[in-house]
Amino acid sequence: MRALLSVYDKTGIAELAAELHELGIDLVSSGGTAAEIASAGIPVTDVAEYTGVKPMLGHRVVTLHPFIHGGLLADRRDPAHLTDMENNGIEFIDIVVGNLYPFNTDPGIELIDIGGPAMIRAGAKNHAFVTVLVDPSDYAVVIEELKEKGENKAATRRRLARKAFAHCAVYDSSIVDWLDSQTTTLLDDEESKPLPDLVPVGLEKVDNLRYGENPHQTGGRYRVNGQPSWWDTVTQHSGVELSYLNIFDADSAWSLANSLAPDEPTVAIIKHGNPCGTAVASTLAAAYEQAFACDPRSAFGGIVAMNRPVDDATVAAMEAAAQADVVIAPSYDDGVVERLIAKRKNTRLLEATPPTSRPYHVRQLSDSFLVQESAVLASDPETWKVVTDRLPTPLEMQDAVMAWRVAAAVASNAIVMVRNRTSYGIGAGQQNRVESSMLAASKADGRAEGGACASDAFFPFRDGVDAAADAGVAVVVQPGGSVNDPDVIDAANERGIAMIFTGERQFKH
Repeated sequence: MRALLSVYDKTGIAELAAELHELGIDLVSSGGTAAEIASAGIPVTDVAEYTGVKPMLGHRVVTLHPFIHGGLLADRRDPAHLTDMENNGIEFIDIVVGNLYPFNTDPGIELIDIGGPAMIRAGAKNHAFVTVLVDPSDYAVVIEELKEKGENKAATRRRLARKAFAHCAVYDSSIVDWLDSQTTTLLDDEESKPLPDLVPVGLEKVDNLRYGENPHQTGGRYRVNGQPSWWDTVTQHSGVELSYLNIFDADSAWSLANSLAPDEPTVAIIKHGNPCGTAVASTLAAAYEQAFACDPRSAFGGIVAMNRPVDDATVAAMEAAAQADVVIAPSYDDGVVERLIAKRKNTRLLEATPPTSRPYHVRQLSDSFLVQESAVLASDPETWKVVTDRLPTPLEMQDAVMAWRVAAAVASNAIVMVRNRTSYGIGAGQQNRVESSMLAASKADGRAEGGACASDAFFPFRDGVDAAADAGVAVVVQPGGSVNDPDVIDAANERGIAMIFTGERQFKH
């Protein structure tokens, strides 16, 4: 038997080579892998010696040779293949061990591997005869089977072939991502297409989760195309393992807390995918108290995200409030983690770097996918248009901007009522805008008086404006664009409130 070894991740490669050698398997290798094996005192034949051809073109061509690919691809049941092998002096290769450079760590043309994927794919295609290994965690089972039976089970070879093709697919997808990043748009060269014709998405599992959306469902966290995610930087200081919904909601909370007011202390509390409290204040403790006060009942068991290091004053505010399932922050002052654990031992305390995003958003349908550009607040408040007789004051405008930004994170139909940059009323996920307005007003309970109301889409009738005015807000911010805009504007003038058109809708489903 013969094994070909060429890996970037050299975890366990010397140990694997030693086991293969002990089983009487000839080893062929090149480059750093060969050096690693040889330095362990294990006999190994260099690829150049095996093929009779030295590496060329600056190492772009090393394993691309009939002795390699013939040995990997030969169908050992086909007499014609066997004749070709004999006539050309080609030997069978029974095991191929290879894994590819993590392209995203330092992307560039010279790191686009050709020989490695070709070698792995050849072995995987011919898995009826060839065992292909791309993951060091599989080394042990392969060695165990070889010791027991002298060969690997067909089911094992098939499983490993599937993993090998997936490994190459993720690698290729990462190259596509890099090529996309070299342009400022998602357009295909000179063609006027809003999105690429092909969107390869290679998902690589990073974590097993406690469960999925429900305990009877399995769940995992994957990263895209081998690219590091900000989730990879997260340190969990306490609490049990995260579940699917913990991560889903924490992601929303962390994004919102870091986008509302990056230069000021900000807190966002998320429950079941929707904000139930947001606030910007002069201190983190004040921001937490105000965000929690928005909807204390919903905040119980929610996700709390803070864009500043958690200090003792914030801990004191949190100790007086309901338990959170997850707290996520950039860091914790000395002793803070211990204080929080002592009070809320089940709360997961997460420390994270700022969130990142991808250029397009992919959502699964029953058996296909929707793709769109990632959601952004495209409009600048400087471009907004006041359409009423009354103009908003600077403070009202500040509240309108925050209400608009929070509404972007709320499931449609979304109505958000803000005063002094604290969200006091949030109506989410209703089938009509009036009921969202009534729900937001009920939660605000008079606390938004003199503040702002944001609607994620236009008011089709004046009833939504009347509901906002009844809650006491001074300014309404909405996209505009309804055929009934004149009636809605008249209603705002009649009620003595200012109205702003953003010119942009921001549905979230």
